[in-house]
This record gives sequence, C-alpha cells and structure tokens, in this order.
Amino acid sequence: MGKTMWKAVVAGGAAVVFTGVAAVPAGAAGAAEGGVSFTRVSVNGGKPIVIGVKEEVEVHAVFRMTTKLRYDFGPTVFPYRGKPDTGDTLHSSIITSDCKVVDRAKGICDFEEWLYIDPQNHDFGNEDAGTWRTAARVFLAGDAHDTDDKDLPLQVKRATRVTVNASPEPVAKGKTITVTGRVTRANWDTHTYQGYAGRTVSLQFKAAGASSYTTVKKATSSKTGALKTTVKATGPGTWRWTYYGNSTSGAKSSTGDHVAVR
Repeated sequence: MGKTMWKAVVAGGAAVVFTGVAAVPAGAAGAAEGGVSFTRVSVNGGKPIVIGVKEEVEVHAVFRMTTKLRYDFGPTVFPYRGKPDTGDTLHSSIITSDCKVVDRAKGICDFEEWLYIDPQNHDFGNEDAGTWRTAARVFLAGDAHDTDDKDLPLQVKRATRVTVNASPEPVAKGKTITVTGRVTRANWDTHTYQGYAGRTVSLQFKAAGASSYTTVKKATSSKTGALKTTVKATGPGTWRWTYYGNSTSGAKSSTGDHVAVR
C-alpha cells in the first residue's frame, strides 16, 4: 500500500494527525511504551463503515485515555490490518478533540475523534473491503509511543445502489405490475459503480396509509445487476427493492415508486 507520512499540527488545542492509507514502517515512531491505557473505544457506533467511490467518509469515534505521561500529539484510534504498529492503516486524516477531563489527578481524559477515509486515495482499492481491527495510539515525549490493540473488529464495506421502476402507472386492480431495477456496487479500483450480479434482493411494498414496508418476494440480479419480477395489483402503494448487503458490501434500499390502483 505504499508508505505512511505523518504530519501533526495543533489548532485551538486539538491535535490533527494526517496519514495515508499505508503500512507503517517498523520502528518508525520509536519503541512502544507502557503507562497508557485506552478504554470505552467506540468507532462509528459499532456500525459498518460504508464507502462509495468519490466522497470522503467521516467516521466518528469516542474513547477514554488514562495516563500521567506527557504526550506530544494524539491520541487517536484507527483501523488496521496485520499488526497495530507495522500493518496497514485505513485513514486519510484524523482530527482528535481536546481532552475532556474526567479525573485530573489520575490523568483520565475522554476524547472525540473524526476519522476520514478518501476512496480516491491512490492506495485505496477493493481489497480494503472486509474486516479490520481497531488500535489506539498516542505519541509520547521523547520520540516514543504507546499503541494498544483494542481487539475491536470494524467492517469496511463497498457501498451499493439500488433503483426501482414499477409499471404501468396507474394500473387496474388485479392486473400485473412489472417491477424492474438494478443493483450496483462501488468499485474502488475504477471509482465507478458496476452491476452486482447474483444478488438476492427483496421486493417490498408499503400500502397507502401504512407506515412500513413488507417483503413480497425476492429476485436475483442478472450479470449486469438488473432486477425484474411481476406482482398482482391489490391496492395503491409504494414499491421498492432492498438489498441487505454482505460482509464486504453495504445494505441499501431504493427510493419508493408509488403506483395508483384504479
């Protein structure tokens, strides 16, 4: 994935750490030290991180750090693969809040963090989809650091898109409605959405006046991601397709297509 470059600045007391999606060279940041603990780590509220092809994604994280050691900048939590200090990391930049003091005598602080992932980074590709782990790090005075493996899995997924069209509109009660659509998935290598073949996608209906959708039937996408099925018109309402995702692809519902029934 290339080399990591670190740059830190302080603005308004908040530490800002910039890095690439890359492998951290062994020993580049000094030897790991003790005397620091990280707890209460939560990244993206425990939900998968779903990334498209163009827009940088902001991921919110919170954590608590306890230390009486002086540190130069950080701390941060971040996704990694391999080993926390020498493996691949997944972020284009990280912004960490100032310390919110919990117990000054014990050196306990709560932090918020905003981690950014840019799918157009030259090191970012389809191989980055899947399970990552979470590490926490702080750079200490004297060119040392403390890195903890939090053993917290993070699912990073390629975004999907789903479209729908129900016709004819309007339709007579009891007649056939043809519902088509397409499911596509982000290709991080080409920065485009491409047809997602062989996906089981749910056709859902929300009757006029209802508050939720109900699955009516399922269809499998073609080699181009196309969806097509037929249903009988029982009453007015809205149709949509829903794809529930998998270990490397995000879940997505299409917008709804309302059909009037005469």
